[in-house]
Amino acid sequence: MDPTHWPRVVAVLPARDEAETIKEVLERLVAQDYPGSLSILMVDDGSSDGTAGIAASVARAAPDDRTVTVLAGGPLAEGWTGKLWALAQGVERAKELDPYVEFFLFTDADIGHGPHQLRRLVAQAEAHKADLVSLMARLQCASFWERVLIPAFVYFFQKLYPFSWANDPKRKTAAAAGGCVLIRASALTRIGGIEAIRGRLIDDCSLARAVKESGGRLWLGLADDTTSLRGYTTLWPIWGMVARSAYTQLMHSPLLLIGTVIGMLLLYLAPPLLVLTWPLHEDSEAGLVGVLAWLLMAASYAPMLRHYGRSPIEALLLPKAGLLYTLMTIDSARLYYRRGGNRWKGRDYGRAGVADPPAP
Repeated sequence: MDPTHWPRVVAVLPARDEAETIKEVLERLVAQDYPGSLSILMVDDGSSDGTAGIAASVARAAPDDRTVTVLAGGPLAEGWTGKLWALAQGVERAKELDPYVEFFLFTDADIGHGPHQLRRLVAQAEAHKADLVSLMARLQCASFWERVLIPAFVYFFQKLYPFSWANDPKRKTAAAAGGCVLIRASALTRIGGIEAIRGRLIDDCSLARAVKESGGRLWLGLADDTTSLRGYTTLWPIWGMVARSAYTQLMHSPLLLIGTVIGMLLLYLAPPLLVLTWPLHEDSEAGLVGVLAWLLMAASYAPMLRHYGRSPIEALLLPKAGLLYTLMTIDSARLYYRRGGNRWKGRDYGRAGVADPPAP
């Protein structure tokens, strides 16, 4: 149900070398059918590929009621991650452009929003009295490696952060998807602004945790018409996406890494191994346990495959995805120690940027 009042919204996009997608991203925001006031602000975070120029051309063509502003971000401040420093600058500028802003839409420069998305987000926030509403964008799932790994990526995220738990104000679990976050300006002020999470690399879940711990309500769901414009035709870009942050999610703890690897092997690899080696071990009970466990994990995965338009039969391949994600996590730790810390978007952050631990 639509709210009686449509709040004022400013969309803030940090962008660093996003020339390939920024035009479509901005044009989709301009085309939102949102009945209230909507301004769009892109913060150029030191791009070298013409991102700012492309954004400026969209700004010149935008209608009067959909102002698009391009802000040149300043040099990275000490103790900040690049995305959060860009967001912080964008928020401050947004307040100057619209002192009465009621919501900020934080989105990424490779996320395309459907024409009705902002209207739905605001309606969801108002209906649930939520301070932060977030949607996990539908990632591309066309190439072979996308079909193997992308639905599993979202599936494992939901295992780590059950959406129903994140949406329950009585539980500590907090999560958000950084590509699409709508947050009340009052809630952002209450937690101390973006500065409260300035050094976090997994910034979306850190922001959600800060909002929830301040007494705010969250709502997190899966998107249908908010989509990633970035495709992965080979394994290695997906590998790099996961490896850059997986060990951060484990708080750079060797013990958590060992426990995670053992847990993944037992949950996702042991059952199919028991089944496939049945002729060798000839243990009927072990084989039947393996069959049952394999079918149960496939059944739990099938709804995510349906969300991505894939056949439920593919759920039987979840162990393959589980093995690959386990190897990516191990590689994430290897890269962390080899580089002496974290590295994102060409910037070295050293040993900073530990993620908030997932709440039980």
